[in-house]
Amino acid sequence: MRTAREIFPFDGKMKKLFSVLFILKCISGDPTPIVLWHGMGDTCCYFYSLGSFKLFLERQIAGVYVNSLQIGNSTIDDFDNGYFMHPNKQVEYVCRLLANDPKLAQGFNAIGFSQGAQFLRGVVQRCGHKLPPIKNLISLGGQHQGVYGLPHCGALEHTACDYVRKLLNYAAYYSWVQDSLVQATYWHDPLNEIVYKKQSQFLADINNERRINTTYVQNLNRLSSFVLVKFDGDSIVQPRETEWFGFYAPGQAERLVTLEETALYKEDRLGLKAMKESGKLIFLSTPGDHLHFEEKWFIEEIIKPYLL
Repeated sequence: MRTAREIFPFDGKMKKLFSVLFILKCISGDPTPIVLWHGMGDTCCYFYSLGSFKLFLERQIAGVYVNSLQIGNSTIDDFDNGYFMHPNKQVEYVCRLLANDPKLAQGFNAIGFSQGAQFLRGVVQRCGHKLPPIKNLISLGGQHQGVYGLPHCGALEHTACDYVRKLLNYAAYYSWVQDSLVQATYWHDPLNEIVYKKQSQFLADINNERRINTTYVQNLNRLSSFVLVKFDGDSIVQPRETEWFGFYAPGQAERLVTLEETALYKEDRLGLKAMKESGKLIFLSTPGDHLHFEEKWFIEEIIKPYLL
């Protein structure tokens, strides 16, 4: 009687062939869709910002579906809402958009630019369990511990920028300011931690500052990767360490602490400690000012490991 090896003399080669065919099948499948959320002073579709970035992704990943989020009925609405539509309402709006997008039904990756990064984190935490799988969340210059300073205001006129800055410096936690100015909802005054935790209508909530919302923790930990990109030359975000969940030590505004030194991490109020220990929390940095990066860097550090 002949042995199996005699009947199938090339079984080793056949196994390799099947493996290659399986890999090719996976590669030839539709790429994972990507959702983008722009930052302050931008819109979904300006040709010189996210419009061109969407085209860049489509060139790099053949056949990819990219949904660059428009908050409102027009790009004008989208721009204005970046300043004046409460983040809680924006997050609810986006949760509905994503749930009703059939092209995302098998899951998607998400990239947030500047304040869009913490808003996308809000989406993950608040409605991630109601959405298709969110695989990788990539934060480009997001302010995850908030900001304490506003040196530039994007595309706002100089006088309007000065008005916004004064409101934040002197009245950020007044209820009417929290209700009407987006940036006030992630203003984090280290000199008034108690007031911040009590009055912040968005950031203090998604950072579980008042109470631990286990749904937030569970949804965030469902991510395959949470990638935090810090811009080493950032002149817009103060402090830039917030892009890695660092911030000023409580009670002063000079000494900075890393994520690992914060109560947020030590008490694992968001599950970030568990994510880091499991390899899900990724810290990347790149030279340059806010949201300034080279295409080659993005391809090697973001597209290849997280989007393909």
